[in-house]
Amino acid sequence: MRRLINRILTKSSPHKQLILQLEHILGFTPKHMDYYQLAFMHRSKPDEVTESNERLEFLGDAILGAIVAEYLFKKYPYQPEGYLTELRSRIVRRETMNNVALRMGLNKLVQYNQNDRGLSRSHIFGNALEALIGAVYLDQGFIKTRKFILNQIIRCYIDLDTMESTDTNYKNQLLSWAQRNNHVLTFETVGEKMEGPRKLFTVGIMIDGEQVADGSGYNKKEAGQVAAQKALEQLNIS
Repeated sequence: MRRLINRILTKSSPHKQLILQLEHILGFTPKHMDYYQLAFMHRSKPDEVTESNERLEFLGDAILGAIVAEYLFKKYPYQPEGYLTELRSRIVRRETMNNVALRMGLNKLVQYNQNDRGLSRSHIFGNALEALIGAVYLDQGFIKTRKFILNQIIRCYIDLDTMESTDTNYKNQLLSWAQRNNHVLTFETVGEKMEGPRKLFTVGIMIDGEQVADGSGYNKKEAGQVAAQKALEQLNIS
């Protein structure tokens, strides 16, 4: 009876289209739509938008990390702490979450300033996925959130075998290449600017004093990884 009532309410809801899209993504019917609308609201929207998804992103990031840690702890009972930490880092990192979000179709739901072309190439969709996790937690509680992360994210979109065998630490790859070939490699902060309430950093890759690539991120570590990945592509290093 409750499911029938929910279906009737869904069909008559002003958020009908969003609810149907969320049902496909989540695997259940959401209850409190305000959380989900906020999860897809990027801070770059016009001034009349007073709230963004950043607080939900903060909450979802913490929940995601804890559930992934538990999952890996049980899946790999004989692996040491360092192995589990590295694998968790590869799963929850911005690039991974952004790729998952795109494959889930969240880019069609996120509300952002589409005149800023740089935003569509950043990690805002992965951030929205973390905000969505926060929304699910507030709407459905921990057990349902855990089920969503394991069934709809990890088991659907995360290839652990490939992730285990692939080195995604681009800075380490570049440093190893530079040491093998006797090059002087440095990472330099070449730009800082405010983007809304947050600072965006740009880090340049300098090889033998010449800049070969740069990358941007909301902290220097993230910007350095983006720049290192670009440098590896630019120098055709595999």
